[in-house]
Amino acid sequence: MNSERIKITFPFWEYLQQPVFSRKKHFIIHPQRFALIHRIEFLKKCWAKECDAKGPH
Repeated sequence: MNSERIKITFPFWEYLQQPVFSRKKHFIIHPQRFALIHRIEFLKKCWAKECDAKGPH
């Protein structure tokens, strides 16, 4: 067995912190589906951010 640490990429904390009785956001039971939707939402947030590291051009 490999002695290196395995990096866990599943967002466990976000999965456990889902709102159960919310009308705005649905509770996703299936972990793989939650991970996929979480990655898509994260990419949308990153894409929408304004880059503030504007140096000399």
